[in-house]
Amino acid sequence: MTGDQEAEARRLDETDPLPAVRERFHVPPAPGGLYEESAYLAGNSLGLQPRAVAARVREELQDWARLGVEGHTQARRPWVDYHELLREPAARLVGALPREVVAMNSLTVNLHLMMATFYRPAGERTRIVIEDSAFPSDSYAVASQAVHHGLDPEQTVVRLRPRPGEEHLRTEDVLDLLERDGHRVAVVLLGGVNYLTGQLMDMQAITKAGRAAGAVVGWDLAHAAGNVPLRLHDWDVDFAAWCTYKYLNSGPGAVAGCFVHERHVRDTSLPRLAGWWGTDPATRFRMEPRISPPASADAWQLSNPPIMALAPVLASLEIFDRYGMDALRARSERLTGYLAARLTGVAEIITPADAAARGCQLSVRVADAAGTVRRLAASYGVIADAREPDVVRLAPVPLYNTFHDCHRVAEALASITG
Repeated sequence: MTGDQEAEARRLDETDPLPAVRERFHVPPAPGGLYEESAYLAGNSLGLQPRAVAARVREELQDWARLGVEGHTQARRPWVDYHELLREPAARLVGALPREVVAMNSLTVNLHLMMATFYRPAGERTRIVIEDSAFPSDSYAVASQAVHHGLDPEQTVVRLRPRPGEEHLRTEDVLDLLERDGHRVAVVLLGGVNYLTGQLMDMQAITKAGRAAGAVVGWDLAHAAGNVPLRLHDWDVDFAAWCTYKYLNSGPGAVAGCFVHERHVRDTSLPRLAGWWGTDPATRFRMEPRISPPASADAWQLSNPPIMALAPVLASLEIFDRYGMDALRARSERLTGYLAARLTGVAEIITPADAAARGCQLSVRVADAAGTVRRLAASYGVIADAREPDVVRLAPVPLYNTFHDCHRVAEALASITG
């Protein structure tokens, strides 16, 4: 049976409408000698390195060595406006207008910058709504914002929990809260795809309900950008932020991205935490003491961007531009559907069964998550990650994972848990 299943996985790889482009990435070797390469299903934690990255970074190092400070204007890709190169591909990735996006900082820094502008508690409208299973950094950020405004986080931060006995938030429950208590909500800040369960939220419906209630709606897209198609402009999202080191394969701690809807970028009355890179580039080098922010998301920039760190992001975005999120999403659904079927009866899947309600991550509950992940790597060459105490996250990334990778994962988990 195992041989037949492996043959079927290889057949699916050979006949898939959009085969993996694994050759564009460095895949870590597998220990143990069974396979040459790992079955790397940890792209939801750190994506693999595109092979094009080394050359891109090397070019910037060469220009620095050759030109020194003149590289700001004379490099192959002049540094002074390097971040502009990322604007249009990033906008296509998240469904935005080019002037609505900017590559800058890290995810949590960008969330703080957004809340410095958009979290303006007044009267009874003071609350921040997040999901109870939000990534800890989001919990820390919103609590600290409440404290910054002299408020008690225990009273200010509303943590949405699934119904008893369930793993996921129901959209209708989120909408009900916004209809019932929306007059008290200042900001809704949810994860587009939940980092723990892999649940894909109905961002369009929640954004509409939040804005109808008079709240500002922002999204943490750390696990959504590069994973699922996004239409931030059309959905009328107020702001969003995402990291680029997971599904966007831009390297550990890579420069993050930020979205601000065009109705806000034109509003010069909005309060911002300012820095010199947030002023109009046409007048930036006059070194004037008074800022003149441009009508774009660039107005939220603080400092000149790190060129060596932007080069990998640009190389990665070019790959996404080549294949497109819609095609990658379709392949993702085929991969996760196959893996979910193979895991049935092997481990409890806590990710939504409906393909439309999840990204490419499948989370499974096991008795010892950390021990299981160690055994997967050491004995089977399968790279996954653990969330203590009992969740193993598996992310078949459509760019570089294969059906055969999924077969290997299923076989390995069956052996460990059986």
